Amino acid sequence: MTQPPQDEFDSSVENAEAWMKAIQEKLQINDNTKGPRSALEARLKETEKICVLEPEGRLKMDFVIKKAEALLRCISEDEKHKVLSKLKDIKAMWEETAIYITHCHSRIEWVWLHWNEYLKAQDEFYTWVHNMKVTLEPDIELQLGLKEKQWQLSHSEVLLNDVLNQSVLLERLLEEAASLFNRIGDPSVDEDVQKKMKVEYEGIKEVAQKRVKLLKKITKEHEQYSTRVNQFQTWLNGVTESLNCCIEEATVENKLKALQAIAEDVKSGEKELQSLEVQSIGVIQNTSPLGAEKMKDELEELRKALEKLKLMRSEEQERLHKFFQSKSAYQSQVRELEAEATRAALATEEPKVERLKAQLNKLFQFPQDVQPHVDSVVSAIRGYQSVKGKAFKMSIAAGSELRQHLQNPMQEFQLWKPSVQRLLDMTANVTEPTVAQTFLLQLEECLAESSQFKERMMMIQLKKDLLGSVFGEEEARSLLTEVTEAAKEREILHKSLLQNKSKLQNLISQHKDFDAGFAPLQKKFSAIRTKVDLEKEPQPDLVGKKTRLQRLQMIQDDLAELVVQMEDLESLVQSNATHKHKMNQLSADCKALKKSLEETIEQSEKHVQRHWKFNEKLSDLQQWIAVTEQKLESYQGANGERNMESRVADLERLLAEFPDKEFQLHLVETHGQMVMENSSSEEAADIRTELNKVKESLREVKERITSLLQKLQPKRTAVDTGKKITIMQPPTFGFHSFDVDPKHKQEKMSKAGKNSNHLKLMKDFEQWLEAENAKLTKNLATKSSSVDEVEAKYSKLEELQSRVPEGQHLFEDLLHLHPVVGNSEDLENLRYRWMLYKSKLKESLDSLQTPVSLEEPDGFRKKRRGGMCSFLHRVCWTALPLQLLLLLLLLLAFLLPLAEETHSCKLANNFARSFSLMLRYESPPPT
Repeated sequence: MTQPPQDEFDSSVENAEAWMKAIQEKLQINDNTKGPRSALEARLKETEKICVLEPEGRLKMDFVIKKAEALLRCISEDEKHKVLSKLKDIKAMWEETAIYITHCHSRIEWVWLHWNEYLKAQDEFYTWVHNMKVTLEPDIELQLGLKEKQWQLSHSEVLLNDVLNQSVLLERLLEEAASLFNRIGDPSVDEDVQKKMKVEYEGIKEVAQKRVKLLKKITKEHEQYSTRVNQFQTWLNGVTESLNCCIEEATVENKLKALQAIAEDVKSGEKELQSLEVQSIGVIQNTSPLGAEKMKDELEELRKALEKLKLMRSEEQERLHKFFQSKSAYQSQVRELEAEATRAALATEEPKVERLKAQLNKLFQFPQDVQPHVDSVVSAIRGYQSVKGKAFKMSIAAGSELRQHLQNPMQEFQLWKPSVQRLLDMTANVTEPTVAQTFLLQLEECLAESSQFKERMMMIQLKKDLLGSVFGEEEARSLLTEVTEAAKEREILHKSLLQNKSKLQNLISQHKDFDAGFAPLQKKFSAIRTKVDLEKEPQPDLVGKKTRLQRLQMIQDDLAELVVQMEDLESLVQSNATHKHKMNQLSADCKALKKSLEETIEQSEKHVQRHWKFNEKLSDLQQWIAVTEQKLESYQGANGERNMESRVADLERLLAEFPDKEFQLHLVETHGQMVMENSSSEEAADIRTELNKVKESLREVKERITSLLQKLQPKRTAVDTGKKITIMQPPTFGFHSFDVDPKHKQEKMSKAGKNSNHLKLMKDFEQWLEAENAKLTKNLATKSSSVDEVEAKYSKLEELQSRVPEGQHLFEDLLHLHPVVGNSEDLENLRYRWMLYKSKLKESLDSLQTPVSLEEPDGFRKKRRGGMCSFLHRVCWTALPLQLLLLLLLLLAFLLPLAEETHSCKLANNFARSFSLMLRYESPPPT
């Protein structure tokens, strides 16, 4: 009586143990966090499935417990101990399995979530890196003035603080990466990736620090310049006030001392202003054009104020000079008048002395003693002679001094004239601005001396009467003639001095304007050349190449703007050989850089297009492999004769596509090789890895298709016994079926008779293909230098393309007549050459079409023509057998009850009858 419960209990225990062992084996297989993200995700899904199966295990345990309770009620006490022991063991095993399920899933899920959070943080970090690069990459924008530069410096310091604060987050991210790497061991979080993040951060930090350092330098230079300008303005106000006080001075001597001091201050002020102008050149280079204009206007106002101060001092000094000249003339006239008065007085006294002498002679005739009278007369005569001698000497001295005073201007002019002529000769061909500044000061001094000579000559010409009394009429006329000629010479020299002064001032002004314009151009050119040199480094991916192309185009725009600015500046260098040489040198450098930049942009566009084509072709191949793998997965569990027929047909069709895919893989590898030549070493390694993966995947898919065909072929042969049998050729490039049924032997013989036609078609197609390929090669060999030639070349390619359907028709006829038994190497070689020709023609047409916009999103992929339609076609082709199978099952379910008895009550309520009214009565009416 206890045997059935015992068997049921043992069976339930065995089932539970087997289930738990199977679960534990699955858990052991998936209990691993190492590997890539896809593997971890697959293990997570497997553990989720296992967790879903946990209720099934509980049901099995409940079933075991139920069977154990039933067994315990009908066995002896001795046997109960064994049952309870076994029940205890199975419960412990279940607890262990349940805990293992929870722990394994939780551990994998925790690593998965941890990885997700890390990836989010990493994305945020790289987003921050990108934003900071976008912010810091442009050149420093020139500001209007000191306040704006201080604001710009403050903003850059805020960015630098943000960068420094990001170091804490980066450390945490690196710690998380190290922790994850210890758990998963995936290369996406290894030390190289961590170093890359650190290098990215250090690069941004270095750029931010350099930016702040440069802005500090620019701001400091502007602050120093502004301080010096303010000090100069204060000094200028002070000197102007001193000059005003000097004018109000009472004594002439104090005025002269004050003017002398002011003259010294003005000279030092001129040197300070020149130093400010030199310093302003460096500040203007780091200031916006509007700010530079304001600075130039400010310096011009200071220059005008200084010139006004110099003019006021010169006028006051000239006024004093005129005062002293008039005072000297007055004293000379006084001395002359005194001399004349003395001479007149002596002349009036001369007769008196003669009368005294005559009276003294008469007195000697008398006998009296006249000695006392003689002594007094002699004494008077001696006094007169003494006074007369002194007066004569004074007259001679005054006349000599007056003659010297009147002749000095002419003597000084004769000495001054050669020095002025030498200065004019020296300043006639001056081209250096530094020398021009020195000569300009000398010219200003000569002009001041010329004005003084003019005044002195005019004074001489106004004193004709005095000249006649001093020199005599003849000598006075000669002197006046000499003064008139000297005045004309002075006028000519004065005009020449003014002309040379104006020329030197224009030269200095042009030099300042040229330096102010040329230095920023030279700096901008150096910056552009540095940018171009930096863009020659290989880029890591397509996005980097696209970004580099955009940057190169922006640099090209900057260079075009620089050329326009150079043309504007060339108007200032026509008369200056040095400036012209500098501009010619800069222009030559710009032309060379422009040519190099155009070549770089052209190469970059080619690199982007090649990388784009490579990604597109690789994506097509990967998508085909993925769809094919999905089909193969669906074929693994499908059953049924109809399914088998459909699967074999699909597998044959897929295997027939492999030559095209292998050729496509060859093209992808060729494009990949060209892309790797123009990519960084890291990107080249990634491309090589991706190509190896695709090649391996394609090989595995082909092996799986071949294996499935080998497995399904015997089944198909067994099912189709006595029917039309499909015999598979070796998996080369096509599959052909023939009938071994005796009824079709005659048809097979007729096919064999078509071999000769097949060979003729093959020869004709080969000749046609060689002719078309020769035309294509000749068309590609011609170089097109104009738009008309390109259009002609494109029309010829379109003509070749229009004949492709004709070739395809010939090739299909050739395939249709291909013999069943025979060597297919020639046909496969011809197929390869035909595919190669079509691919070559298509790429040539694409290369001559209007380039697609480089602004497409999603990794800059071009839209593939017919890609979605092809994909839908494959999906529908795969789903069609399943749909037919479902319709067949539905038909069987509908027709199956019709084979049963028509009056069966148990069959009245079924699926088939549900399509008709079931409430009917076929017997006679009830009585």
